[in-house]
Amino acid sequence: MLTPAEPPGVPLIVAAPAKPIRFWFFGGDQDLFYPNPTIPDGMHDWTLSNALMAKVLAEKGYHYQFLFVRNAKHVDRPTIAQTLPSALEWVWKGYPIP
Repeated sequence: MLTPAEPPGVPLIVAAPAKPIRFWFFGGDQDLFYPNPTIPDGMHDWTLSNALMAKVLAEKGYHYQFLFVRNAKHVDRPTIAQTLPSALEWVWKGYPIP
C-alpha cells in the first residue's frame, strides 16, 4: 500500500520543488476519441488536461514546449514523425539548465 506524503488533492508539481528538467509534449484534438459523449464526467477531457498541465509547468517556471495538434489522435504517428526531431533537439539544447 502506498502512503502519499501529501494529503489527497495536493498537486504533485505545485507542491514539489522545481527540478532542472525540460518537458516536451503534444496533445491532439482527437486524443483518445475526445470528445467522448459516453464519458461525460469532466475527467476525460485530454485537451483541457494538457492545457492545464502546460499552465502548471509555466507557473512553476519549468522549461517546456507543448504543441496542440489539430486532427491528431493519441500518439499520432504523422505528428510524431514531424515533431520528434526538433523536440529532441529542443529538449537537449543547452542542457543542463542552470
